[in-house]
Amino acid sequence: MRDAIYRGAEPDISIIIVSYNTRVMTLECIRSVLAQTTTVLYEVIVFDNASTDGSPEAIRANFPQIELVASQENLGFASANNIAALRARGRRFLLLNPDTLILNHAIDRLYEFADANPRCGIWGGRTVLSDGRLNPGSCWGDATLWSIFCFATGLTNLKRSSAVFNPEGYGGWKRDSIRAVDIVTGCFLLIDRELWKQLDGFDPEFFMYGEEADLCRRARRLGACPTITPAATIIHYGQSSEPDQAEQRIKVLAGRITLLRHHNSAPTILAGKTLYMMLPLLRLLAYGAAGVVSGRRDFREKARNWRHVWQYRERWVNGWSNVGVRSARGNPRNNASDEIAVAEHPSGDALTRSRQG
Repeated sequence: MRDAIYRGAEPDISIIIVSYNTRVMTLECIRSVLAQTTTVLYEVIVFDNASTDGSPEAIRANFPQIELVASQENLGFASANNIAALRARGRRFLLLNPDTLILNHAIDRLYEFADANPRCGIWGGRTVLSDGRLNPGSCWGDATLWSIFCFATGLTNLKRSSAVFNPEGYGGWKRDSIRAVDIVTGCFLLIDRELWKQLDGFDPEFFMYGEEADLCRRARRLGACPTITPAATIIHYGQSSEPDQAEQRIKVLAGRITLLRHHNSAPTILAGKTLYMMLPLLRLLAYGAAGVVSGRRDFREKARNWRHVWQYRERWVNGWSNVGVRSARGNPRNNASDEIAVAEHPSGDALTRSRQG
């Protein structure tokens, strides 16, 4: 970090990282931030959501210069960011996932892009996997009844390159051009401090998933124009704190239905919920039948996962509820450990690339 930070100078960016049982990845993420951010003044605030893998101790030992908030309870993504933001001093806040690596001075470049396009209010970059392939999850389009139908029936998976059948994913767009988008994902989201304050941060009803979609919708009503630039590219692995696919899908559906309830009319909410309830049933039937016919173990495993999602629908069918939040905090099927984090640890080549440029 620049010495000016330690003398109390107001930083350009407050980098906020919310971690949960991602010790190895969190340490590598912070190292990449320190190595790759060289032109903007910044501070790093890590909010640890009651990790049980030694994350707080490791962060303190390796990076005593950064601010660490070690929560005694898993508060979820939205509330954790809100609390961390109260401590932030930067004129802009950068929300950064712990399962990311900064490439080629991406934070510097994103800040430069924001300075050149200040009216956007929210800015994001491009995300790739460790092998350089596109990870399209840096941004999304708004969910509509049509996009939910395509998602529920599997049309989105069959036609990912189609803007008609994959409107939320922007079809075949490679995130290789500057473009205004509906939603910048919270894995790499830069926002003006004043806009964040106007919006009162994330809606804490979203325990996780959907909070950035809600934030960006509310921001657009105030005149913001969330925009992506390919000049700022990072590695994003995804799902590192939730390796259990069935549990992750439950949380995604809870976030999606909460978002649906917040921004739509009663008839649209009813239709959308019906489509979301169809989703696990259709997947269960399709993968179950395919598993029987083909004998493939992976199909049978997918059917079991979707059966779990359906069996525990009370945790997501009405959006985030008390029962859903209690289960999410307890991670009923998640036996995540540092071994999982190590298995998902960046390859040497990926880490080397992040420290070059």
